[in-house]
Amino acid sequence: MPELPEVEVVRAGLEPVVAGARVLGVEVIEPRSLKRHPRGVADFEERLAGRRIRAAVRRGKFLWLPLEDGPDEAVLAHLGMSGQLLLRTEDAGVDRQLRVRLVLESPAFGPITVAFVDQRIFGSLAIDPLVPTLDGAPGGRGDDDALVPAQVAHIARDPLDPAFDEREFVRRLRARRTGIKRALLDQTLISGIGNIYADEALWGARLHFDAPTDRLSRAAVLTLLAELRLVLERALADGGTSFDAQYVNVNGASGYFGQRLSVYGRAGKPCPRCGAPIVREPFMNRSSHRCPVCQRPPRRRAATA
Repeated sequence: MPELPEVEVVRAGLEPVVAGARVLGVEVIEPRSLKRHPRGVADFEERLAGRRIRAAVRRGKFLWLPLEDGPDEAVLAHLGMSGQLLLRTEDAGVDRQLRVRLVLESPAFGPITVAFVDQRIFGSLAIDPLVPTLDGAPGGRGDDDALVPAQVAHIARDPLDPAFDEREFVRRLRARRTGIKRALLDQTLISGIGNIYADEALWGARLHFDAPTDRLSRAAVLTLLAELRLVLERALADGGTSFDAQYVNVNGASGYFGQRLSVYGRAGKPCPRCGAPIVREPFMNRSSHRCPVCQRPPRRRAATA
C-alpha cells in the first residue's frame, strides 16, 4: 500500500494542475470504487460536475481535493493497494483499469483528465464533508484551511506535518503497552507510515519491532522520530518506493527509493551497518525485516506473582 512519500508525490503532481480547475465532466465506470461514498454513483457525479477544485491536500495516506462553489466538502481519495491518480490529455487512450474519470479545465494546463485507475479495486473516491480540525491547524499539506474530510478526522498527523505534536506523541506512545511497530502502524497515533518505512526507521534507531512502547525512554522515542523523518524525506526526494507497476506518480513514472532501502525486502543480504544477514520474520499477517545484531529482541517481562 502506498505510504506517505508515495501519496505526497501524487499530491504534489496533481497540485499545479487541479488548483483552480473546474470539473467539466464526471464518469464512474466502476461503482465499487465509490465504496466510501454511500449516496451512490448518480449523487457523486451530480455533486461534482461544475465545481471548482481549490487545492490538492494530504494527511497521512489520504488525499483530498477541496471543492468550491457549494458546501464545504472535498473529493476524498484513498489509493488502497493499487489505486493510481493519473493525468491524461484529451487525446490519450483509455487506461485499461480505469474506474473513475474527472474531466477538468485547468487554468494552467487547459483541458485535462484525472483518471482513477485501480487494478484490485481496494482504493476509493468519495465526496465527503469538510469539518474543522481539532487543533485549529491546517487540515493537511497543501492547504491553509483548518478543515479535514469527516472520514479523515480520526487520522493522526504525520511526522512531517508542521502541526505534529511531538510531546503529545511521546506521551501517548509511552502510555501504551504494545510493540513499537504495531504502534507505528496505528494511523490514529501517527499517520503515513506502513511496513516499509517502519522497518527502515526501526533499523535506523536500532529498535526491534517488538520493543515495548511503555519501556522506551523519551530519548529513544525522539531518536525514532528523527529516523522516521529522515527516511520519509529521503523517500520523497527519490519519488517514493516502487516494487512493481502498482505505484507510479501522476505521469506514470516509478519511484527509486527502493534502491536505497537498508533492510526492507533485503532478507539474506548484509546489514549496511554491521554486515550481518538481514532476517525476515512474520508480523501481523505480513513481514518485518531487521538486522539480528543491530536490532536484538527485547527482554521478556518478568512474570508477576
